[in-house]
Order: sequence, then C-alpha cells, then structure tokens
Amino acid sequence: MLKKNRVSANKLAFFIAAVTTAAIIFFYGCTNTPHVNTPAENIADGKVLSLQYCKSCHQYPDPSLLDKATWENGIMPQMALRLGIQQEMGQYYVDSHSAMSLTDWQKLRDFYKRAAPQKLTLPKPDTTTDWSIFGLKLPAKVNRKGSPAMTSMIAFNANEGKLYTGDAGNNLFSWDAGLKATLVKKLPSPISSANFFKQPDGSNTGVFTCIGVLPPNDYLKGRLQQLTLGKPKTDTMVLADSLPRPVFTATGDFNKDGRRDYTVCGYGNTTGGLYLVEQQADGNFKKKIMRAVPGAIQAEVGDFNNDGWPDVMCLFAQGDEGVWLFTNDKKGGFTQRNLLHFPPVYGSNSFQLADINGDGKEDIIYTCGDNNDYSSILKPYHGVYVFTNQGNFTFKQTYFYHINGASKVMSADFDGDGDLDMAVIAFFADFKNYPAEGFTYLEQTSPGKFKPHRVPVSKYGRWIAMEVADLDGDGDKDIVLGNFSIYGDKLINQKDFKPNWDMYNPIIVLENKGKK
Repeated sequence: MLKKNRVSANKLAFFIAAVTTAAIIFFYGCTNTPHVNTPAENIADGKVLSLQYCKSCHQYPDPSLLDKATWENGIMPQMALRLGIQQEMGQYYVDSHSAMSLTDWQKLRDFYKRAAPQKLTLPKPDTTTDWSIFGLKLPAKVNRKGSPAMTSMIAFNANEGKLYTGDAGNNLFSWDAGLKATLVKKLPSPISSANFFKQPDGSNTGVFTCIGVLPPNDYLKGRLQQLTLGKPKTDTMVLADSLPRPVFTATGDFNKDGRRDYTVCGYGNTTGGLYLVEQQADGNFKKKIMRAVPGAIQAEVGDFNNDGWPDVMCLFAQGDEGVWLFTNDKKGGFTQRNLLHFPPVYGSNSFQLADINGDGKEDIIYTCGDNNDYSSILKPYHGVYVFTNQGNFTFKQTYFYHINGASKVMSADFDGDGDLDMAVIAFFADFKNYPAEGFTYLEQTSPGKFKPHRVPVSKYGRWIAMEVADLDGDGDKDIVLGNFSIYGDKLINQKDFKPNWDMYNPIIVLENKGKK
C-alpha cells in the first residue's frame, strides 16, 4: 500500500512538472524566439530607412524616378560608399565605420528594387523641325586639320560689340562681325565664364573664370584671371586662385565700398562651394565661403529684398540640388534660404531670372538634364521648367517641356512681339533617335503657352555653351551655340551610336530674321 501511494505521488509530481513546463513554453516561448520579417515587412522597413538616410543629404529620391536596373547597378553602389558600406565582386560588407547594418542595407535595397518601375515612360517627342525666325551663319574659316572643337565658353562683350569664346585647349578667341576668330591669349586652363567692364581710365577689361582641370575633380586649381583687352600685349592679373573647379562668376559691390567684388561658383566634385571674392582697399582680393557644398553652378546678383544691398541667388547641383537665396546681412555676410529643391537625380544645370508672365515679378526658368552620372538613362523629368513668382520668395511650377538632357536655357523677346521666349540647348539629347532636340526655340504665343521649334542644327555640332546678343546690331537678339564635339563612354550614354555632327566647327550663329 505504501509502495502504491509512493508511485502515484511520483506520477502526480511528473504530471505537475510537465504541465508547468508546457505553460512556461506557451507563455514565454514566443518571446525568446527571434521574429523573422515577412517580405512585406522588409519592404516597409526599407521605406522607413530610405526616409531616414536618403533625406539627410538631399531631397528624398522617390523610387519612381529611376528604373529597377539603374537603382541596383548605378545608384546603390554609390549610396553604399557614402554610408561606409564596402562592395566587392557584387557582395556588400559592413564594418565599424558603416552607417547601418547589413540587414538594414538589404532592406533599403529591396525597397527601391520592389518600388521602382521596370522602365521609365518618356513623353512622346515632337518630331517636327523648322528654322522659325532664324537663319544659319557659320564661321568664316574652320581649321579641319587641328584638334576637334571643344568650346567651353561663349560671352558677348557689349562694351566693344565683340564675341569671345574659350575652349578646352585654354585658348581665348575674339570674333569679328564676319565670324573670323583671332587668338587673344592662352590662359592657364579652360575658360568657363567671362565678365566684361570698363576701367575708370576707359580700358576694356575682362575677368575670366579658369576652371583648372575640366573633368570632375576636387583639385584647387581654378582661378579668376583679369585681362586688359584690345592691347597688343595683354596685361594680366590673378584676382583669386585655389578655387575648386569654378564654373561661373557674377559681379557686384556686396559691401557697398565702391569696389567691384565677385561671387564664384566652385562646382568641385565631392567638395566645393559658393565663394565671395571681395576687393580690398589695397587692390587685393579676399576669398570667403558663402556655402561649403559642391555643385554651385550658376548665380544671379540683384537686390531681391529691395533693401538697397546686392543679394545672390544660386543654383546648386551635384547632390543637394536646388536654388538658394543669399540675402546680404550688410555686415559682410549672407543669410541662406532655400527657394526650390530638386531630387539628386535631376541633374540641375542652369537657371535664369526673367519675368515670363509679364506681371512685373521675376520668375525662375530652369533646366535639368546633366546625364554624365550614375543614372545615365533618358528621363521624363529632364527639360525646361518655369516657376512663377508668387511673391514673398515663393515660386510655383507653371510650365514644363520635356527635352532629354537639357543643359541651358536663356530667355529674350526673339520674335519682337513683346513677351519673352526661350532658347534651350541639350548636351545629352536623344541623339540616336531624335537629334533635333539638341536645340529648341520655345516661342511664347500667349501668356504661359509656348510653341516649340526644333531648329535643325544637330549636324553642325553638339551644343554645350550658348549666348544671346544682338551680334549684327539690327535691334533683335541672335543666338550663338558652342560646339563641344568630342565624345567617349562617359559623354555618350546611348549604345551603338556614332556621332554624326561636325567635329571641328567651334560655333554657329542663329541669326534672327524675325519680326521687325
């Protein structure tokens, strides 16, 4: 009897232990077992990570902006480098310097791959071409035994009614009315911008922006070089040096001391900045940084807040793209304000202030289309935009016209009807299928409405520079286009395409023959 009771007690104890163990597993087992995300949860996490990391340096790049293959093969490897993630033979690795874990990086990649379209849809192109109000004028003589044309700058000097051009061979040329070129001087590096003025003694002077090294780089080899023009022996003076690949210079007396100062766009590559080059009482110049980021590409100077002091408006590309206003604080500095912001894949490259709608306020016209990057595909958002001034430094997009690889816009009343038209060049046009979009004249036919004219000049060159001026003195505006003819894998994005444009002609003139 005692033995039987002892066995029953053992069975009961075993039963109680088993039940208790099962209860513990039931209540706590799920907590101790790691949760494995579903694919949908990974995508959701990837979106959260994209909003966290991809907005820290620039405007958020929505997955719809590029196709799946471009995100995976073009953008993601570059994004990984900026996050400290290593890549070798198609595999990614993290270390103590990486900004995120490998698991999170995979979630981010998966989000863009899943959310991006298979292929971008491009607007249907306008295939009609016509000369509109323009006629073609070619240089008097072209050297077809020398180097290919690599025009880097075109500028009209109104003080003497003469056209100047620069090229990748560091040459500065002047052109007479018959389009005959004369070498003025060989400068230290290619010229990217020019400013002209008269000195108090009446001498004609030019300040030329020398880029340093032309391809993308971070070398501090750019400079501002002043030349006294029109003399047998040209006097030169360096106003500023050690600039990071400067591409544009604007002038103004920013401290109101009666001396000419400059604001310089140091585009750079991974580093750069917008600079103030301020003239001192002894005639020397002092360089100050206005915004220390790469990509400053074009600037306009004006009294934008009407306080009597010159301000600066500047377009930035190269990542954090957009238009910034630098308001003069009257103490030797500027207050920054972002006016327009664009995704980093837009390829911003030019802007201009112009009263497009005739309401007395300056609007912003803008192009994006730089395609020499990690996403060199044709894009539906490349082209020319109009952002209408709403007052109080706010701008609203009111017009867009798609042009593949658009690179510069300039406005003027070309047809003499009292409103502003636009001229647009495209360095990365769809040359294989539609080369005529390399130059487009947009005629404003009614407020905010434009008629496109694809002027058939593609066989004469590939246009990287443009100037608008009354070259022949007949009262209307002519257009000068600069040919940068050379090409390579990074300058031609379309496979199996062999350029058929003129390789030696440096410029052409579209002579205005419109309404008088």
